[in-house]
Amino acid sequence: MKVLSCKAVSSSLLMALSLGVIAGCGGDNPQPQAAGSEPKAPTDLKVQFMVPSYADVPNMNDEYWSKFQKESKSQLEVEWIPSGDYDTKFDLVLASGNIPEVLVAGNITRPTLQNAVKQGAFWDLAPFLGDFSKYPNLKNNSYKEVWNYMKSEGGIYGVPRNRPQIDISLKMRKDWLDKFKLPVPTTLDEYTAALKTIVNGDPDGNGKKDTIGLIGQGFLLADGDGSFLSAFGGLDPVYDKEGGLINKNLTANYTDMITYFRQLYTDGILAKDFSAIKQTQAEEMYTTGRAASYARNVWRDFTFEQGIKKVQPEGEIISLPPMKGPGGVSVQLSVPFSGAFYISKKVPEEKVKQILDFFERTTTMEQTDYNYYGIEGVHYTMVEGQQQLTDLGKKQVTANGTGAIFPLAYNNKMKVINPAAPKVYNDAKAASVESYSKVGKIDFFSIINSNTWISIWPKYNSEWQSMVVKAIVGQISMDEYKAYVDKLNNSAEFKKAYQEFAKEYKEKIGS
Repeated sequence: MKVLSCKAVSSSLLMALSLGVIAGCGGDNPQPQAAGSEPKAPTDLKVQFMVPSYADVPNMNDEYWSKFQKESKSQLEVEWIPSGDYDTKFDLVLASGNIPEVLVAGNITRPTLQNAVKQGAFWDLAPFLGDFSKYPNLKNNSYKEVWNYMKSEGGIYGVPRNRPQIDISLKMRKDWLDKFKLPVPTTLDEYTAALKTIVNGDPDGNGKKDTIGLIGQGFLLADGDGSFLSAFGGLDPVYDKEGGLINKNLTANYTDMITYFRQLYTDGILAKDFSAIKQTQAEEMYTTGRAASYARNVWRDFTFEQGIKKVQPEGEIISLPPMKGPGGVSVQLSVPFSGAFYISKKVPEEKVKQILDFFERTTTMEQTDYNYYGIEGVHYTMVEGQQQLTDLGKKQVTANGTGAIFPLAYNNKMKVINPAAPKVYNDAKAASVESYSKVGKIDFFSIINSNTWISIWPKYNSEWQSMVVKAIVGQISMDEYKAYVDKLNNSAEFKKAYQEFAKEYKEKIGS
């Protein structure tokens, strides 16, 4: 496994050392921090981080990071691990016991993480945080329920990396809908019919019927699974007859979704090699105009559209409105955090406080704006009231994962706005997905945990995925798949896990 690392002097703390009043985010969120409540920056704070890198490894001496270095008087030793290798590296680090001072966990329910928490590898932060009177930014600039979601083993071990709930959308080629005089779908049936018309036609005018209706990446559709599962009611809690909360993968709703994908596959709508497509392949297929629909972050609409226009000048991408399905609508909201920071128990208690002060200082809208746009006149200029990234900004800010080591402030437009797009485009895009937050559902299995599930599911996961793919491509019947799921659900160990899920759901989310 190739590991890219970059250990360098950087900054953490906001350049907001010079700022007084911290602005809130509005909506559910964040109220302004009282003037004068910001803690003083520690001097020469040195902290080790291990974080995933989703793009190029940052140059910690460029303009963006140099400003942090100078104003924060901090040194961050950051080990950047390519995101595709991160889970493997994460597990190896936990197994070795050689844990960096601050470790990012992308999935707070990951079995290896939960086992490490039980074994005392990380600090319980609840006694430090107390009533949050010393940490108003961490409280007020985070989603209102997020700290409840962080609870585990009777304590709080993670500092959430705040992220917006509006994130993933099902995309559609609007120009192709127009070409076949099709309305924008508002139901799953209309969506399916539109895709069937497109793949049976010749939308790109190349004289061939080679257009793919729906593509994804990884197992099933990856980013798109939740949108479809939501339409089938699979993001609502489903209980067995004993009151256990059935894992979403093994509900009748999920089985209904598989039946739907099976028909898409039969009709030539779903990509034939859907289970083997990698993310880079999916992006290339979509941006070269070979597919009609794809699920990814809303902000990517502009980027994908610009790519398509190079080969198909009329190309236009929309994020579809919530579409009504058999059991819900086609919108999955992200949980309001992207993993969390965990502080190694090897860190001295006094330094834990300094690190929490670091996080307090960086959980602001000013920090979030800096993370997103960088320095005015260097990384962006103001155009019609909106920050417009310069070429340097696109390189140093957009492409270097600047938000990896900061909690940031909760802001529901963060994954909608594309800083490379014109303001009129961004305003229209934000308006088009505004309803998502009102009707969408979160995957609460990203929040709740079951010790029994942690121990048993790894033994079945690969087999289950194989059964799902076989059912979709027709290698087994749906009755065979249902019998397989029933066998799992009726086993004593699965029933025990479902009881534990039900208990956690009630504690963290409520009835």
